[in-house]
Amino acid sequence: MSRPSLEVADIFRGHGPAWRRANAGHVNLDQLKVMSAIESCRTAALGGHVARCEKCEHTKISYNSCRNRHCPKCQGAAAKDWLAAREADLLPVPYYHVVFTLPAAIADIAYQNKAVIYDLLFKVSAETLTTIAADPKHLGARVGITSVLHSWGSAMTHHPHVHMIVPGGGISLDGERWVACRPGFFLPVRVLSRLFRRLFLERLLAAHQTNRLKFFGHHAALADAQAFAAYLAPLRRAEWVVYAKRPFGGPQAVLAYLSRYTHRVAIANSRLIACDRSGVTFRWKDYRAAGRERQKVMTLSTGEFIRRFLIHVLPHGFHRIRHYGLLASGTRADNIARARELLDVPAARSETGDTNCAEANEPKPLAHPCPCCGGRMVIIESFERGSSPRYRPAASTVMIRIDTS
Repeated sequence: MSRPSLEVADIFRGHGPAWRRANAGHVNLDQLKVMSAIESCRTAALGGHVARCEKCEHTKISYNSCRNRHCPKCQGAAAKDWLAAREADLLPVPYYHVVFTLPAAIADIAYQNKAVIYDLLFKVSAETLTTIAADPKHLGARVGITSVLHSWGSAMTHHPHVHMIVPGGGISLDGERWVACRPGFFLPVRVLSRLFRRLFLERLLAAHQTNRLKFFGHHAALADAQAFAAYLAPLRRAEWVVYAKRPFGGPQAVLAYLSRYTHRVAIANSRLIACDRSGVTFRWKDYRAAGRERQKVMTLSTGEFIRRFLIHVLPHGFHRIRHYGLLASGTRADNIARARELLDVPAARSETGDTNCAEANEPKPLAHPCPCCGGRMVIIESFERGSSPRYRPAASTVMIRIDTS
């Protein structure tokens, strides 16, 4: 894949130092670490390796990735590995996509309380879905959920919501049969919305009463219990957005969809157009418009672009992909096996790697073949952070390519 002409890393390297000086004291440590990681990603600062083709001896120097979960360049490989592990969990049933979104008034205070409110968003949305699904009036079954947090809108504004991928059915409450949902319909979104609203406001109020919420700036007055109750009052009457899309075409469509959502960051490098004196220009999608009019172009000042990117940095150790119900980590394997049994489909076979000791000392092959002849690329040297490779091929026969894509 060719390297984009402009990357978030380029913007951070060119404008990050001045932005950090101008915003000293207003940037937290996690955000600074993300900036540093993205700036160093796939540069000599992180070290790397030299790979050579076994056939034509084409040689390439590749620098290490930062592997930061907020880095646009690193998430493609991470998504591929994650999806390979999830493929065995897929069932031969329709899958649905359900989205739970926080109202703007709660999104405002969520920015100052990310760990608490994002955690509530995960737990309450999962509880809502599993509760309604277990109700005999609706499905009467235990369902499985893969839930992914996104904190942004297309223009990188703060817009917290969770995307859920859910099989279209579940195991009956007595564990004896598979209960399929109605064709093309999973659960009623209005019922989900009302329960989600009630449960979330109850848990949010409880978090306030136990002093788990902090308020700053123009929200400082919300530390008072009465002021906070008054702030929440209009939300008890408003409609909360819960959206259910039509089922996917099949298991492979589910995987393709997940690959676009699970490891997405606030903006992909492919959406960047230019960075110049007028600011950063990028493509975005306006969901309030219809058809082709949704695709638009926006220009932000460089400082505002950096600020918007960094407001989506998650607290250290916060998990943005979670599993609930039948897919909860502790019982996933047993539940998937039982579901396959009830659906009368064979269990997925796991491939074990060859652990032959004789191959342990062989050069490590890379996943990408030689760009010149398609041969196997093997690592012939690794070098540490801040170092340069010692290996230098003969200039007359081999050309070194520097891979910073």
